[in-house]
Amino acid sequence: MNIMEFIVVGIGGFIGSCLRFLLTKMTSHFAVQIPCGTLLSNVIAGLFIGFIIGMEQQTGNLSPKTKLFLTTGLLGGLSTFCTFSLETVNLFQEGKLLWASANIALNLCLSLFSVVLGMFCAKVIFKKA
Repeated sequence: MNIMEFIVVGIGGFIGSCLRFLLTKMTSHFAVQIPCGTLLSNVIAGLFIGFIIGMEQQTGNLSPKTKLFLTTGLLGGLSTFCTFSLETVNLFQEGKLLWASANIALNLCLSLFSVVLGMFCAKVIFKKA
């Protein structure tokens, strides 16, 4: 481990966190009870991490620093389990049990699905000959 790895992760995390903040601001006007910005952040991050890992598996053309920047930094900053957890607890505390349960189900199912979809897309695009 060296200082460059910390810098690469830090820059990626900064960008990912800013993107998550932007998504949250852009979706704050949606008239639904589920926090859409967090859900979109988690689903988009899942899709891209699946794609990146799938691409790496198919091509082997991803440097360790690039992988660290994209997965741990950028996508780690974009996705957020602690915000999802807090928003879900808040929904429960507000008595919105159905919305809290829907938030849990949507974040979990759609995030997992998006990882698989991303890996599938990478496999199709970068299929080994």
